Amino acid sequence: MGRIRGRDTTPEKLVRSMVHKLGFRFRLHTKGMSGTPDLVFPGRRCVIFVHGCFWHAHDCGHGRLPTSNVAFWRQKFARNQKRDSRVQRQLESDGWKVLTVWECETRKPGPLQRRLTRFLNARQNAKNRH
Repeated sequence: MGRIRGRDTTPEKLVRSMVHKLGFRFRLHTKGMSGTPDLVFPGRRCVIFVHGCFWHAHDCGHGRLPTSNVAFWRQKFARNQKRDSRVQRQLESDGWKVLTVWECETRKPGPLQRRLTRFLNARQNAKNRH
């Protein structure tokens, strides 16, 4: 597990590239923020996490439970999910809008691009109304 990367994964790079091509600018892995989000849009008060389906136990079919050492993996996934929930609640209570993009979503760029655009534009539109 030591070779597993937490940053610059292929799904994360795909999301970063897509967001950049859409014209949005962001910061990467801002330290000091709860959970160290993958992409941070300070002016919009938005963050994006790109989660691997396996490590965060997504229910898409790619997040299957391994067949060996099942007790360990159940505990590991439960801790990861609990941490993810806690981080999201903390960021939202600090005034940030949070979006989680799953690894499996990067396989369908069209719907993902629309979702990212809606998320980032909605926050900017709400900001402009005040």
